[in-house]
Amino acid sequence: MKLKSYPMALAFGLAVFAASLLATRAAEEDLKTESQAALDSFHKADTSLKDFMAGSAGYAIFPNVGKGGFIVGGARGKGLVYEKGNLIGNAIMTQASVGAQIGGQTFSEIIVFETPAALNDFKAGKLEMTAEISGVVAAEGAAKAAKYSEGVAVFAIPKKGLMAQASVGGQKFKFEPIAVGAAPKSEQEKVEEPKKEEPK
Repeated sequence: MKLKSYPMALAFGLAVFAASLLATRAAEEDLKTESQAALDSFHKADTSLKDFMAGSAGYAIFPNVGKGGFIVGGARGKGLVYEKGNLIGNAIMTQASVGAQIGGQTFSEIIVFETPAALNDFKAGKLEMTAEISGVVAAEGAAKAAKYSEGVAVFAIPKKGLMAQASVGGQKFKFEPIAVGAAPKSEQEKVEEPKKEEPK
């Protein structure tokens, strides 16, 4: 009787795994769609931002950052990280803050990295927003006056609630690189080809 239950248990386990995999992929696609929509919103709000970003080493975009609370508040959001236009990983942002906060706020945020070193610090988890770094609320021409601070420039745009300024102090980040597949067979053959021609 027990032997008969093993195939059923295996089939159930595979079904659960497949469902989980599909849900994960769907969530990833949703994040990409939301990130692109947020990026379009930023460029619509400030047409000068595209040129500002074009000269950077990369950027991280968080399409939905939730912030709220009463007295003790915080924020959290998940986003995507790009290097020279190429998607390289996911990131999770958390922010703990204490102050007179009432109600909630939802906004999108872009962190632009001035140099490869600044981007590498972000990927290594070494970047933490200090009080000296302030976010710029996206508006036409805002990027022209924006300046990098500690290698980053931060832009925000409200999705829900009013936003007079973007408070980014205390934000911390966790970077998760996207797995890179094996090199194409043709590339591997190119690497191995000289070895075959070497005399014994």
